[in-house]
Amino acid sequence: MAKEITKKIKLQIPAGKATPAPPVGTVLGPAGINLQEFCTKFNDATRDKMGDILPVEISIYEDRTFDMVLKTPPVAFLLKKVAKIQKGASKGEVVASITKDQLKEIAEIKLPDLNAYDVESAMKIVAGTARNMGIEIKD
Repeated sequence: MAKEITKKIKLQIPAGKATPAPPVGTVLGPAGINLQEFCTKFNDATRDKMGDILPVEISIYEDRTFDMVLKTPPVAFLLKKVAKIQKGASKGEVVASITKDQLKEIAEIKLPDLNAYDVESAMKIVAGTARNMGIEIKD
C-alpha cells in the first residue's frame, strides 16, 4: 500500500546552501521531518548548480518521511543571470537586452517545467517574462 501524503510544501532555496535555520527550518520544522536529513539530501542533489535558486517540492508522509522533487530555476532568475542585472525594471523602462540565442537557451532549460510542448512555445513564455522585466530581445 502506498504511503499517504499529509503535506506538500514548495520552497525556493539557493542550490547547495540549505540549512536548518530560517527560512527552511521555520517551514519544515512544524511538518515534523528531520531537517538535517533534508538539508543534506538537498545540498548533495544541488551541489552542481551552486549559485542558482532552485524550487523544490517536498511531499511529507504520515510516518514523517519525505520525498523531494527539484525544479528548474525560475525564469526571472535565469533572465537576470544572463542579462547580468540585479533586478528588473519598475516602470516600463528597458534595463537590459539579451539575444535570441540566449532566449532559446533559457527556454530549453525551463521546458520541462513550463506548460509548453516545444522550444518555440517556451521561448514565447520566456519572452513575455523578459518584456515584463524590462529586458529587450535582440535578433
